Amino acid sequence: MSKLKYFVIAGLLRIAGWLSLAGAQRVGRFVGYLVWRLPTKSRKVTDTNLSICLPELSDTERAVMSKRSLAQTGMTMLEVPLMWEWPVEKCLGLIRETEGLELIDRAMAGDQGLILLAPHLGNWELAGLFFSSRYKMAALYSPPNMPEFEDYMIKVRGRLGSELVRGDRRGLARLASILREGGVAGILPDQSPRGKGNAFAPFFGMEVKTMTLVSKLIQRTGANVLITYAERLPDASGFRIVVRETGPGLGDKDPVAATTAMNHAIEQCVREIPEQYQWEYKRMRHRPPGEINPYNPDRVC
Repeated sequence: MSKLKYFVIAGLLRIAGWLSLAGAQRVGRFVGYLVWRLPTKSRKVTDTNLSICLPELSDTERAVMSKRSLAQTGMTMLEVPLMWEWPVEKCLGLIRETEGLELIDRAMAGDQGLILLAPHLGNWELAGLFFSSRYKMAALYSPPNMPEFEDYMIKVRGRLGSELVRGDRRGLARLASILREGGVAGILPDQSPRGKGNAFAPFFGMEVKTMTLVSKLIQRTGANVLITYAERLPDASGFRIVVRETGPGLGDKDPVAATTAMNHAIEQCVREIPEQYQWEYKRMRHRPPGEINPYNPDRVC
């Protein structure tokens, strides 16, 4: 049954890969609007996150943001098959503008490694493809629930030589090794971490479980750190790669101070294009013991 499910999903991905960027975005926008219109879990989670993170919005503004956000997420999901199935050169041709690439050159000038944070903002698959086309890069990933799908994912994401590293002890050792060699490590920093490598730190004002991996890698390797995203441009015209500095404190030995600095860097990027953030993810579900779960107010963490 698992293999049959894999072949169905892989087939659908290949069919979706035949779409143009404009076609994929039209379909994705329609799916997103449908998810927003119906009483879906994604709509409920999005509305909850926006009320917590952007309380300055009025009810009307929040409803508009919710609708736009789910439309943007729908576009992201339909763009993934393009990033995985299109030739690399065609994918990279979608990048119309870049901003801040000089920060990367400066960070790597002394043969130091670079940790590149890529939150779930815009099209993170394209961002990973872009940087793996330029640098020796390893990217941290969590294995999918479907084992058959893992090989496919590794193949398409590693087309330019990017090394995919599992988020286990061996994988983290490999990331540290690549950073010491002056390479680049790509990390999605806004996921709820598993295991013991976490601390509770504010994210848009709410204490949530946050990974301490980044601060540990900085301490072990002396690597620099920057944050990036691929902004979706209007009217299916392409994307803009943006690189930003993160501010001080990400390598602090105090895990709360380090994770607070990292969450602040993510927030700054999200506020630039909030509608392109993946607000339907339950980022706030892991809170300090005794706090209310915002997605299920009847439950205490």
